[in-house]
Amino acid sequence: MRKEKRQVSDEHERDLTDRKFYRAEQEAAFAEQEPVHTPQTQHPAYRLAFRDSDFILREELRPVRFQLELLKPEMLMDEARIGSTLVVYGSARIPSPEKLDDVFAKAKTPQEKKVAENLAAKARYYMEAYKLARLVSEKSIIEDGKRQFVICSGGGPSIMEAANKGASDAGAESIGLNIVLPHEQAPNAYVTPYLSFRFHYFALRKMHFLIRARALAVFPGGFGTMDELFETLTLIQTQKMKPIPILLFGRKFWDRIINFEALAEEGTINHKDLDLFHWCETADDAWKHIAEFYDFHDTPDMNGEL
Repeated sequence: MRKEKRQVSDEHERDLTDRKFYRAEQEAAFAEQEPVHTPQTQHPAYRLAFRDSDFILREELRPVRFQLELLKPEMLMDEARIGSTLVVYGSARIPSPEKLDDVFAKAKTPQEKKVAENLAAKARYYMEAYKLARLVSEKSIIEDGKRQFVICSGGGPSIMEAANKGASDAGAESIGLNIVLPHEQAPNAYVTPYLSFRFHYFALRKMHFLIRARALAVFPGGFGTMDELFETLTLIQTQKMKPIPILLFGRKFWDRIINFEALAEEGTINHKDLDLFHWCETADDAWKHIAEFYDFHDTPDMNGEL
């Protein structure tokens, strides 16, 4: 009986397709079973490098951490069969319609009341972000065996929450790309848990927003929204990225904040650069432009393969 077992083992060892080196998780398990406890084995230098968090967090290892933040979301989204995304940018401060009373209740000074009024006037964009995410998610578009136009937001509150909620209410999964901030920052409740990612580096987070992006919906927002919008415009303007639909919601807001026409008149951009984005006010406007851009026929019951 013993001889027979050895024969099976020998055949297994001679298998050309068999893996000869142990996997990292197996090696880690072996290390945890270390039976010897000496000053040498107890010192941090003896830890496996990939299990040594103090080592991974050293200043010199920043390039490695960059690579990890690039690879982890990329690999997991690929495993989730996500082919492309519709990215939603927008303020973390615009309230949903049901929270308007809270906004006004917190406003005490005349200045705070004016800000509350301005935020309240933009609450409708919460609903448009929700409608757009739900509309696109309900189409369940599949191409080459992968899911297309999966909703992706920054994973936070307000406009981001609206996008993830719209997808969730359509019975679809959605992505949240969160970031570590000095103040408390948690994913909204509507992000699909296994597609909820957390970043240390803004640069890597912004890269993941765009790697799979096939359309961008940009709602009124602050510095972060503008940073994300202008980086995308710059990448397309300089031909580092192929054009995609950039849907700018709220022309009244944007015209007050940024004078795009003045940029062209001053000669700091070409007038044709103003065609890099498209003005819209409703979810239907946005989807119509996306459908025209990609030249596919849209029907109310559009599902399945493009």
